[in-house]
Amino acid sequence: MRIASVNAWGGALADELLTWLPGSGADIVCLQEVTRTPGATGWTRFADGERSLPQRATLLDDVRGVLPRHQAFFVTSDSGPVHDDTGHRRRQDFGVATMVGEDLPVVGVDSAFVHGQFADHAEWVSDRPRAALAVRTVDRAAGRPVWVVQMHGLRDPSGKADTPARRRQAERLAGLVRRIRRPEDLVVVCGDFNVLPDSETFGVLAGLGLTDLVGGADTRTSHYGKPTRHASYLLVSDPAAVNRFEILAEPEVSDHRVLILETGPVGRAVTDS
Repeated sequence: MRIASVNAWGGALADELLTWLPGSGADIVCLQEVTRTPGATGWTRFADGERSLPQRATLLDDVRGVLPRHQAFFVTSDSGPVHDDTGHRRRQDFGVATMVGEDLPVVGVDSAFVHGQFADHAEWVSDRPRAALAVRTVDRAAGRPVWVVQMHGLRDPSGKADTPARRRQAERLAGLVRRIRRPEDLVVVCGDFNVLPDSETFGVLAGLGLTDLVGGADTRTSHYGKPTRHASYLLVSDPAAVNRFEILAEPEVSDHRVLILETGPVGRAVTDS
């Protein structure tokens, strides 16, 4: 089974992302910063007082269009105003999406807020809710069920260092995994955690038997200008199930690098960066 995870950056590099996805070979695609704007198409403009960013109006539909045979699951963390190309004000849903290939049976779906609760903003704020989305399938080649859990971690304008809010976020994520997993499951946890490699988040998740495969590796592309190059992570409950793990420097489909995990019955661990 091949799993891909990347922060889609609201579709800022939509052409590159949508060109890469169909040929990626990913059975499961986990995307963070996915947008859905009812009644709008094309491009919108997001602004929260700190930043102003271009975003695809319907990134969720764009992805579904290039992966038409994947099953789509989307959870909205929060909603707020954007403006389309004509200057018209629209309501945009923002969240995480998991695409599951047609050959994989979906035998369970769950989600939880890891920070805050859903908010329908009159204007965007810095402290925004974040959600985790879990999908359970069966890796027939390996003969075992797999939970793929993704999270988009909270953003703090002061940086990615640990805070009480990030500790609570890790505990909520761990609570979701603890609640849904069964002894026979392989568990994969991935996403844009927005933390540093030495974060206490990984201690919390290690308590569940989850092993981080990223560590201090660079997970940013040339589109990211800040010096701290850590954000995205991927953890597994059984490292022996990892056939290959890669952090793709190319193609650049976001300001985050794509994480690729291949699992299977071989249990031969190979890591590339």
